[in-house]
Amino acid sequence: MPTTIVDHATPLLKAHVRALFRQLPPALAGDEEAIHQMRVAGRRLRVALPLLARKPNGRRVRRARRILRELTRSAGTSRDLDVGVALFDERLRERGETEAERRTLRQRLRSARSRSRVRMAEALMDIDIARVRRDLRVVVSHRAELVFTALLRLRDARDVRGTAILESLEALGDGFDPAPLHRLRIRLRRLRYAAELAEKMTGQTSEAPALFRQLQDALGHVRDAHVLSCWMGRQASAAVARGQASLAAAAREEEAFFLERSHQHHRSFLALSPSATVRRGLEAMGASRTAA
Repeated sequence: MPTTIVDHATPLLKAHVRALFRQLPPALAGDEEAIHQMRVAGRRLRVALPLLARKPNGRRVRRARRILRELTRSAGTSRDLDVGVALFDERLRERGETEAERRTLRQRLRSARSRSRVRMAEALMDIDIARVRRDLRVVVSHRAELVFTALLRLRDARDVRGTAILESLEALGDGFDPAPLHRLRIRLRRLRYAAELAEKMTGQTSEAPALFRQLQDALGHVRDAHVLSCWMGRQASAAVARGQASLAAAAREEEAFFLERSHQHHRSFLALSPSATVRRGLEAMGASRTAA
């Protein structure tokens, strides 16, 4: 009796597409959690498409991935400011009584967030959502790749991305360099999404996604504090230019505070033994050749 091959890939692809478009309406309305979930769904779909689609290098897949990148990037600044507001509010609660200068900084941060949401909505409206809907509809209608081919692609993606991450970690060492650390975080996130796809394709769980997420989250804390520190630095420079000495002093103090907080998070990241953790995750995915 012939063996029936279960198509795990097509339902996965469909689920990623639905997850994205479910978040778009509330994200356009400025809902903070929907903005975050839209970006997550868009990133997951960008990873899934070249791994699961029948024609990963086809015109529709390439165009959909490009538009999805525009979509997730358009919401990036707004999301950074959402996190910045939360971090600064927490900081002010820890300080207790808040003087006028820090209340001014908080108001300016919230105003910047409001403006960024307006710009985000305008940018999203300029993106050809109808086009990406049509392209994704056609891609899904062709069904996903056969499970064996999809798993081979996942294996190749694991090896290539794992090697790149280990090389980045070796180059960075213990150094604190926010831009390369942010790029490392992006690579870890993509590898984590690939690991999650592998689990769903095979029905077998591993510790790999949790290990990669642990490192990704640690680097996220590094970036969030650093972004807010840079914002405070710009506020300090603007206050100096306007002759607002007390506001400039408060902003410089907050700049230093969040820079040190970013360094603290970086030390926590290093305490996770990132190279060893990545190798452990790759081994859990079966990447003995890369992890050797």
